[in-house]
Amino acid sequence: MLKGENYCISAKNLLCHEFIGLSARVIESAHKSREKTAGTIVDETKNLFLIKTKTGVKAVPKKEAVFLVKVGNETVTVDGKKILVRPQERIKYFWRKN
Repeated sequence: MLKGENYCISAKNLLCHEFIGLSARVIESAHKSREKTAGTIVDETKNLFLIKTKTGVKAVPKKEAVFLVKVGNETVTVDGKKILVRPQERIKYFWRKN
């Protein structure tokens, strides 16, 4: 869990928050070359995560990957197909749903 003065990000409410700045690793992908890509998420679009790795910034399509995202001392498995919306729309959608 990540906790600040005005927010609390946990495994339970991760989809209601921003992914930028969190550590992530690709654990499954349609393209085997993208598996084990690990680093910090530096940008997010409707279809992509841009992950900063030791060798540079890698673009990973959400549609074809499953991510392991670290939130504080917890890890959360996120299926990219379930978050194929713009970040601002995803936050609204999941916030209302919860």
